[in-house]
Amino acid sequence: MTKPTVTAAVLVIGDEILSGRTKDRNLGYIAEYLAKIGVDVREARVVPDVEDEIAPAVNALRARYDYVITTGGIGPTHDDITADSIGRAFGVPVGEDPRAIAIMLERYAPADLTPARRRMARIPEGADLIENPISRAPGFRIGNVFVLAGVPAVMQAMWPISNGRKRLVFPVATSAAPSPVPTASRASAAIHENGVDASRRRSQRIASANVATPRITWRATLP
Repeated sequence: MTKPTVTAAVLVIGDEILSGRTKDRNLGYIAEYLAKIGVDVREARVVPDVEDEIAPAVNALRARYDYVITTGGIGPTHDDITADSIGRAFGVPVGEDPRAIAIMLERYAPADLTPARRRMARIPEGADLIENPISRAPGFRIGNVFVLAGVPAVMQAMWPISNGRKRLVFPVATSAAPSPVPTASRASAAIHENGVDASRRRSQRIASANVATPRITWRATLP
């Protein structure tokens, strides 16, 4: 019997991409990684930093594909509105997440946690955090949508392939048909560390870069 196809879409968010000021270097990285583990990237879109564009695009893509990866728009500036747009797409409130604040305090002194930096701790209700070993400001996962940074070096560090530190296990789709807007009853997957040796190597690399060693390990249940 033919194995069902697992599908994904990539949503690149940012005015700077559409204006040509910044060249996207994330789509190719994501597509190459997913192809290697048998996940087909079927669609990619680029949208501006406009909530009325981001939220409908997220809803369209998450209903059509097994996974959606977004990049961009989770930084500290006023036009970083991806978290609010994802909250709108899922119909959940967005607020300052105590878990995210605690993680960021591993890098910043309380007095240095400025309002701009605290913007990066705004997470949709019910989301799981995605570790960011570089700036410590986390991404997040809600439903079948992974929300990652737009800066390539940070985005790659948040991904499973980054230095072999993590692995993301995608479930096999139950059918090749387009996925409905996901519910909690669909298949699950996990993001986890690759063992003690990898963790030790990771700590050494981060220490050499003067970045606080991440202490969080989490498992994310996906649709």
